Amino acid sequence: MREIVVKTNKLTKKYKNYTALDAADMTVYREDIYGLIGRNGAGKTTIMKLLTGLTYKTSGEFELFGKTGAEAANEVKRIGSLIENPAFFGNLTAYQNLCYYSCQKGITDRGQINEALEMVGLTENKNKKYKKFSLGMKQRLGIAFAMLDAPDLMILDEPINGLDPIAISELRTTFRKLNTERGITLIISSHILSELYAVANRFLFIDNGKVIKEATKQELDLECSRCIVLR
Repeated sequence: MREIVVKTNKLTKKYKNYTALDAADMTVYREDIYGLIGRNGAGKTTIMKLLTGLTYKTSGEFELFGKTGAEAANEVKRIGSLIENPAFFGNLTAYQNLCYYSCQKGITDRGQINEALEMVGLTENKNKKYKKFSLGMKQRLGIAFAMLDAPDLMILDEPINGLDPIAISELRTTFRKLNTERGITLIISSHILSELYAVANRFLFIDNGKVIKEATKQELDLECSRCIVLR
């Protein structure tokens, strides 16, 4: 039996008369690369904010590492997230920016910074100022930031958005390394199925706050093989 890292049961979030997430059920297993697929505003970011404690549920439940309620809140420390990009300082280098956030997080081992930069392929650019980074390098530094706490689960909101094909390919390599070499479970959101299909093994399709389907890669392949549409 695979260990369940995240499980939601009728998880709902409402803002006055607007329902951002409507009774969502999802299950993420240990060492999954789990793709959240949906249009902008579909509810992907709402799920991520609920799991990381950035907002609170209206109703329903969710489990983190087998814990619920107040106990689940204590498990949030095992999550590294990149939902709203950290405010990196343009005149500081990649290493200096991560040193700043390490101090905020109470991390004293500077070796963790070097490990994070190495994992995302920024070792050679660690002394380069952030303002000179390409968009792809900025995204990878954000992922390094999410790694600082040595998480068991990483939640990344639209990390490939706006990137060119080369940068996307580099990020795919980073995701695979985090998953296979570090054993980190990843939840990654995107509105582009083809990009997540290249790395994810399980998917959740969501639209207008409602879960449409949860499927493995094999189930998705089977669904897509049933017909061909010519236009």
